[in-house]
Amino acid sequence: MKELYVSPLGDDTWPGTRERPLATLAHARDLARGGGAVVNLLAGTHRLAETLRLTEADSGVTYRAEGEAVVSGGRTITGWRERDGVWLAEVGDLDTRRLQVGGRAAERSAIDALPGNATRTDTGYVTDSTAPQRWGNPGDVEFVLRGVYPWTEARLGVAAVEGDEHSTTVTMAQPAFGWAIELYNSVVPWEGGGESYGPGLPTRVENGAGFLTEPGTFVLDRSRPGRHVLRYRPRPGEDPGRTEVVAPALEELVTVTGARDVTFLGVTFADATWTRPGSPEGFLHYHGTGYYDGGPIEKVSFAEGAWVTVPGESRTIPANVVFEGAERVVIEGCRFTRLGATALLVSGGSTEVLVRGNVFEDVSGGGISVRDSRAVTVENNWVHDIGLEYSGSPGIAVTAGEGATVAHNQVNDVPHCGIVLGPGKGARVLRNLVFNTLKVLADGGGVYLSGPQGDSHDNGAVILGNVVRDTLTPYNFGLYTDYGAAWVTVEGNAVQRADNTAVLKVWPPLENVVFRGNLWDADPMGWDDPPEGVTLEGNVTSAGEEDFEARAAGVVARAGLEPGHTHLLGR
Repeated sequence: MKELYVSPLGDDTWPGTRERPLATLAHARDLARGGGAVVNLLAGTHRLAETLRLTEADSGVTYRAEGEAVVSGGRTITGWRERDGVWLAEVGDLDTRRLQVGGRAAERSAIDALPGNATRTDTGYVTDSTAPQRWGNPGDVEFVLRGVYPWTEARLGVAAVEGDEHSTTVTMAQPAFGWAIELYNSVVPWEGGGESYGPGLPTRVENGAGFLTEPGTFVLDRSRPGRHVLRYRPRPGEDPGRTEVVAPALEELVTVTGARDVTFLGVTFADATWTRPGSPEGFLHYHGTGYYDGGPIEKVSFAEGAWVTVPGESRTIPANVVFEGAERVVIEGCRFTRLGATALLVSGGSTEVLVRGNVFEDVSGGGISVRDSRAVTVENNWVHDIGLEYSGSPGIAVTAGEGATVAHNQVNDVPHCGIVLGPGKGARVLRNLVFNTLKVLADGGGVYLSGPQGDSHDNGAVILGNVVRDTLTPYNFGLYTDYGAAWVTVEGNAVQRADNTAVLKVWPPLENVVFRGNLWDADPMGWDDPPEGVTLEGNVTSAGEEDFEARAAGVVARAGLEPGHTHLLGR
């Protein structure tokens, strides 16, 4: 078997031995072609100048880390100067939304809301505050609109800010703002609902130079094309001459397309971005990782007198590491961190993919996404602190697939759903530990399913032995079978401290859904009058917290990371 070694201190003119390693992964990839090779990544940061692309010609190769080997799409920022307590660096045409300073994440500068008494107009907003006139370059500023729908958070750019000593007019970027007015409309005629037409006031305003008041925050000034300026207000003790600053520059780190028998072991994938939300098209989020990019808009009724408008078609947040049409792939013991989109995507008819024993953290979008693939196993991974910019993003999502298994993962501290199944066939969600979900948005679940999951119970979805705790925001369901879910067996799960443990009456209605032998600390919604498509067998509602803990002990002991993987949690 051919063995090659790559080191950040290597040289591509060397033979690729341990003593004289190569310098770049791209050159190692080329030398490894022919199959059966192992590419050893020696410890250090392997910075990519461009995406590492593997194709069918790269089949049969293992990429294995020795020590902490980081595959980074980041760019080190140098040439800092100081002015009025702020560091400044010219960064050319760099466009990024994240920054690492001294090994810690820096936050985009922000304020909590549009100041003053503000109202929305057809082209933006008017406020009696003059503060927006001191924001800096308007084209850099981004409005965050959380809760346009309870499950939705949009991001829209500003085009212009004008005003006098009495008021300010904020003109929003197009086409995003016009799309938002067309897309976000609803009527919910019951308590806590009402009518909503178009976006409301922003819940957060980001990336204005005038917001750069807190240590550890930054702004990217793009007012001069090709001569962008990065501004950073340092934390105590940071020194521009000694503190490493890294900005993600690539949007894709690694893509594997059509390759077979490819393995990644122990590699850290880090420092990637996604810049689309900062464009005039914005980020018109709808649900999960889906967003609107123009086209038809549909009106959907879901109860008497209640309706929402939704995208007729939508796009999906991309991923920073992608496996497309790949076969017999192993991704094991890796770490996905400091990433600006979805961390990992398996799609395009990929088959027999194993994602095992990895950590996903500090990610702007979702953790693991599986789409249109067969026999994908996602097991014993720790997914936490994801969805940091795109709050609808789930920890693990599987849709349009067949025979997926999601087992023994720990998913915690995520902004919306923990584990999601879209329409598909034969999925198994087994003995996962899911807690602290729905930390930001509402109307979701620790485990969420929608649409048909097969055409019989033999090939339908099984949700077995999962522990779902602390589903946090109001209007949530620990176990949520939604939107016409069909051919689903929900068995032997334990649900505690959710706003609602489950819901039986949804629209379109559930069909051939069985709840059997579950334990929860409150009756599900619709429990007293279950719909025709739902079967209830042997479920138990606990008499209190102590009773719940005693009854759930066996389920809890078998859920989450298995003993060979608990070291991922640091214990």
